[in-house]
Amino acid sequence: MDLLAKAADNPENSNLWMNLATAMLCIEQRDIGLSIQSQALEMSRIYHLATSSQPAKLSLLMLMAPGDLAANTPLDCLLENTDIDLTYYYLSSGDPLAEPIPEHDVLMVAFSELEENDLLIETLAQKLKDWPQPVINAPLCIPSTRRDNASRLLQNIPGLFIPTTFRISRADLKSVANAELPLSELIANHDFPIILRPLDSHAGRDLVKIENTAEIAEYLSRVEDATFFLSKFIDYSGQDGQFRKFRIAIIDGTPFACHMAISSHWMIHYVNAGMYEDAAKRNEERLFMENFDNFVRRHATALNEVHRRTGLDYLCIDCAETAAGELLIFEIDHAMIVHAMDNEELFPHKRFHMEKVSSAFRDYLLRLAAREIA
Repeated sequence: MDLLAKAADNPENSNLWMNLATAMLCIEQRDIGLSIQSQALEMSRIYHLATSSQPAKLSLLMLMAPGDLAANTPLDCLLENTDIDLTYYYLSSGDPLAEPIPEHDVLMVAFSELEENDLLIETLAQKLKDWPQPVINAPLCIPSTRRDNASRLLQNIPGLFIPTTFRISRADLKSVANAELPLSELIANHDFPIILRPLDSHAGRDLVKIENTAEIAEYLSRVEDATFFLSKFIDYSGQDGQFRKFRIAIIDGTPFACHMAISSHWMIHYVNAGMYEDAAKRNEERLFMENFDNFVRRHATALNEVHRRTGLDYLCIDCAETAAGELLIFEIDHAMIVHAMDNEELFPHKRFHMEKVSSAFRDYLLRLAAREIA
């Protein structure tokens, strides 16, 4: 409410309106947040986040797209308390770089793989081809993180398993629900259970496991999207019946542990996995992070291939391990949140390991800038 009052008292202050938009998105007031964000972008498309450790060692320009919290790489979380200045440049349609380009040492393509960004990707691929400063995450590499693209790109890697993801129209799903078309005929070698989610959905929005045709009918009765992603459900539970999901960041080819979540439910989100309530789960996460080198050794070939095939300099992976010991990949994305904001009393191990991630990204930026000067 205090932020709202300040914005109301300063109607021309775009920074206040953008901060208010972000606050609304954080409390899941998506429509309101996007409306306020649009208002802020009418006033300015460039926003600065100066480090508290002045003078800054380096300035990073981030090319952003309008949207919710999943629309762009949240580097403000990763680089908190470092000496890196961030400048957010929100691209516009038509001529995305119409505004004067702020001075910067390194540029990062920060917007996500949403199909609505395809035109931006094509335009920026040409504009950034001979960019005078180093570019992180080249535009043409961004679509490799799209669920169906990633599932094709990462096939036939030793030690890695990723279920093939298919695009399915609402009409085809209705045909399956009405028993007019068997699922195995729509998609060869596929049967229930399956995973279903709308195209361009994130953070588990309308993500479900479907056991039969009746459940498809019920799902379509409440979800209005026109196109969906469908894949096989993989039971990745351990011998104790618990599911374990890891988040890993790959920075310039080197993997880092970000967190581990443990839940009795197959769809894991860290905030609802019971990590805050269960000391045993937190201790298991601590051991995972402390012994992450063992994880990397087990999956070195898979992790190296993910980095090589995507071509992305900064990338996050949500993954697990199958009963056979393979690296099971759920999602790859450069816009996942990576942070050290958890309560230090509950998670005394977290900050040390997350500072390694933050330092690695900072060091990567400095290497790029020094390489350019040299």
